[in-house]
Amino acid sequence: MKQPEPSTDRGSSSLQRQEETTVSSQTTHGAADMTRRMVCGGLAGMIAKTATNPLDRIRMLSQTGEHGIKLSSSTTTTKRITPLQLYKSILQNEGILGLWAGNGANLLRVFPAKSIVFSSNDFYRGVAHTLYFGNDVDNNNNNYTTQQQQKQQLPWMLSFLSGGLAGMTASAATYPLDLARGRITGKLAGPGGKKHYKGIVNTVLITAREEGVRALYKGVTPTLLGAMPYEGIKFGTVGMLERAFPKSSTGEEQGGVLS
Repeated sequence: MKQPEPSTDRGSSSLQRQEETTVSSQTTHGAADMTRRMVCGGLAGMIAKTATNPLDRIRMLSQTGEHGIKLSSSTTTTKRITPLQLYKSILQNEGILGLWAGNGANLLRVFPAKSIVFSSNDFYRGVAHTLYFGNDVDNNNNNYTTQQQQKQQLPWMLSFLSGGLAGMTASAATYPLDLARGRITGKLAGPGGKKHYKGIVNTVLITAREEGVRALYKGVTPTLLGAMPYEGIKFGTVGMLERAFPKSSTGEEQGGVLS
């Protein structure tokens, strides 16, 4: 009696399921790794910003001319105020916590800004791939082989453009927080320690009430123009380095831009 031949459909179906599971696992691992790097980079950035906020506060007061130092009538108004004098003035008018004025708004925008930068950069890279290659294969996409990823890496200029647009998108989305930080940091408390701005929400509300909602985006144009080359150079350099040092066949991830 003739034995029935084993069906090849079952084997091919099993192999296909294994490939789909592998691709899904790689995609999940890539997303988890990106989240881990963003969280670690965000926390590191928050620590660094908190540690350097006193210096940033002194810098902002130097730029705005808010020093709170009484000058004698014989002293010219053009007398240079030293950083040490500003430091002492902050302590006298606001106490030691005054050195960290505006730090809350600075920290609050870290994770939203980084999340928007990375997600929008992925979006702009996908658009650039579609326009340049005619498909959406990207070197960050785990659904494709290493050879496919290396062959279809974006040129430096397109990486620069997508990174720059991502930086502008993040800056525009979080600019009211940046404005609040600047106003809190650049305004010294008046007599008796009375502050004009009392926190992030209060600063946003006062600005909108006294100057209109559009005032929340005062100075946004130079900020966007500065974000374009800043983020563009970072992501463009990463793209250039990825072409010079391609991802290994084992699929090891390259470091991301988190600063």
